[in-house]
Amino acid sequence: MKQLPVYLFTGFLEGGKTSIIQESMNDQNFNSGEKTLIILCEEGIEELDISKFWGKNVSIISIESEDMLTQEYLIGLTKNKIIDRIIIEYNGMWKLQTLYDNIPDNWGFYQNMMFADANTFIAYNNNMRQLVFDKVKDAEMVVLNRTPDNIDKEEIHKIIRGISRRAAIVYDYPDGHVEYDDIEDPLPFDVDAPIIELADDDYALWYRDMTEDLTKYHGKAMKFKGIIANDPRLPKNSAIIGRHVMTCCVDDIQYSGMICIFKNNVKLNTRDWITVKGTLKIEPHKLYRNKGPVLYVESTEFAVPPKQEVATFY
Repeated sequence: MKQLPVYLFTGFLEGGKTSIIQESMNDQNFNSGEKTLIILCEEGIEELDISKFWGKNVSIISIESEDMLTQEYLIGLTKNKIIDRIIIEYNGMWKLQTLYDNIPDNWGFYQNMMFADANTFIAYNNNMRQLVFDKVKDAEMVVLNRTPDNIDKEEIHKIIRGISRRAAIVYDYPDGHVEYDDIEDPLPFDVDAPIIELADDDYALWYRDMTEDLTKYHGKAMKFKGIIANDPRLPKNSAIIGRHVMTCCVDDIQYSGMICIFKNNVKLNTRDWITVKGTLKIEPHKLYRNKGPVLYVESTEFAVPPKQEVATFY
């Protein structure tokens, strides 16, 4: 089934979403006649001026309520119509999961960009952290518009990298010039060390990095502290070890762990804290239904819980 490419523009009011859509549609290189459906999920101060679009095969639909984002409704927007692509200007106050849950099967995300006013980004994060996290976590690029000369790039970098390590960070200044974030962001542990030893504060960052690039850690010797979770589906020589990780706020805390295989049968209780040393392999396991991290444990010892039992990215 051929998928319709979807360009997703997220962010908050006055972040610059409408302006970038207008500029793109005015550009012959982007809009040379493709049949485009633009879905607007909020009304900002600026409005699209269709008269300036280079190509005229454009239709615009407004969605006024998050409740309208049903798969049936979205399918109806393109049913029996010839559409080459879709542009969505998403409401910053709506959860992206609503869109993800209802996206038609023949729509595929081609690009996901988040736009924000550089002057208010930190304030938004302080007051609406969960919504900022929601928009940044899947973005390929975060664009900070109206960037002042005295912008605190270190703080913005810290906020965005606490959510995503892959998103490009772009500063767009009022005079028209653009700068890319070039702050070095090394991992706080040595991936090439004979044994990767994780400090208590490093687990969340390591776990995310590991899940984003499983092959990087295949065959690596590891040593870290974690909490045991037993699963009746596992044999007696296996358990799950991990940490509770908070990515955004208390509501999204979840246990992030991996299969441990010990040399012998073990008697460990759920919620026991232990320090493990072993070799991590990426291989199929029935609990994953696919390939995943499996730690072959060489040694263990009971451990004192870390001062902050829930791992975070800060």
